[in-house]
Amino acid sequence: MPSEPSPKPTLGRLEKVDLRTYWREEDAEFTPWLTQVENIELLGDAIGIEMEVMPQAQDSPFLAAIVCRDMANDRWVLIENQLEPTDHAHLGQLLTAMARLQAATVIWLASDFTPEHRTTLDWLNQMTHEEFRFFGLEIELWRIGQSALAPKFNLIVQPHVQPDIQPDIQPDIQPNDCKPAIAPEKGLTEAQRQNLEFWSGLCQQLERRGSIVKPGEPAIESDMSFAIGRAGFRLYAHVDVENLCLEVGLWIASEDAKPYFHLLAQDQQAIEDEVGTALAWQAPQENRSYAISCILAASDFADRERWAEYYQWLCAYLEQFHEVFTDRVKRLNANDYQPLPDYSFNPLKTSAILPNSQLQ
Repeated sequence: MPSEPSPKPTLGRLEKVDLRTYWREEDAEFTPWLTQVENIELLGDAIGIEMEVMPQAQDSPFLAAIVCRDMANDRWVLIENQLEPTDHAHLGQLLTAMARLQAATVIWLASDFTPEHRTTLDWLNQMTHEEFRFFGLEIELWRIGQSALAPKFNLIVQPHVQPDIQPDIQPDIQPNDCKPAIAPEKGLTEAQRQNLEFWSGLCQQLERRGSIVKPGEPAIESDMSFAIGRAGFRLYAHVDVENLCLEVGLWIASEDAKPYFHLLAQDQQAIEDEVGTALAWQAPQENRSYAISCILAASDFADRERWAEYYQWLCAYLEQFHEVFTDRVKRLNANDYQPLPDYSFNPLKTSAILPNSQLQ
C-alpha cells in the first residue's frame, strides 16, 4: 500500500518592515552594521564588486560614511548610506569625498531614491570616463511570519554597460592575441615598452577567457599583480629575463606575513596536490616578501612567437592559484600560528661551560 505523502510545509507571508524598526540611528547603528564583513559582502554581491572596508580611512569629516578598497583593482570605493530617502546633502558629501580621494566607484544606499537623484547618477555614468562608476541602491527589510528580519538590496542605478563587440571566446590563444591592449606611452625604455606590451596581451587574454582572475592596468615592470580577496596578499606573474623563466605565485606582504606563510606551509602537501605541481616556498631574502610560486623554465621572453604559449601557462596557473588559495587566505588567523621553540639558545654562561680538556 503506497505511503501517504508527507505534508507540505506551511507557506509564510512576506512582510516589509520599516528600517527604523531595526536601525534607530544611522551613524550609531546602520553604518557599523554595514561595515561588518558579511554585510559588505552582501552589498558587493548586489553590484558585482568584491570590497574590503578600510577603517583607517574613516578619519575625516569630508569623507563618505564608509571607505572601501575594490579588491579587483585596489581603487577606492565610497559608500554613503541613509535610512531616509536620498537628499542633496548626501549627494554633495559623496561628490566631495570622491574628489578628495580620487575614488573610482561611488555607492549610494538609501531607503528610497527620488527621481531627480536617480537621474543625476544616470547622467554621471553617461558623462564620466568608463573607469568611474556610480551605483544607487535601495535597502529594504523583510520578515517571513515570525522569523528573523532579512535585508534586501535593490539595484536602482548602475554604470552603463558597453555592448560587447568581441568575437566569441576561443579555447586556443592565437598569435594575434599578443598585441598590446593600449598603445605604448612615450618616455619608456625599450624594456618597459616590451613589458607593457606583454602584460597588455595577458590582460586581454584573461578578459577573453572570462577569467576569475581580474586584470588591472598592464604594468611596465617585470611583475604584474592581481587581487585575491584579502589585503596583504596578491597573486603575481613575473618575467625573469636573466634566468629565462616565468613565475606565477602568491605574495604575502602583511605585517603578519610570517605566521600566515607558516600556516600555509603546514598544508603544503595538500596545496601542491591541488595545484598539480611542486611549489617553491620562499622566505624573505633581500627585502622580498614571503612567496609561494611555480616556475616555467626555458622561457625566452625575447621570442615573441612563444608569447601565446606563455599566456596559456600564465592564465592556467593564475586561475589555479586563485582557486587553491582564495579560501585558505581568507581563513588565515595569525593567532593560530605556534612557532617551534628555539633550541639554539644556551642559557648557561660561558664561564660555566668546561673547556674540552677538562671533559676527558
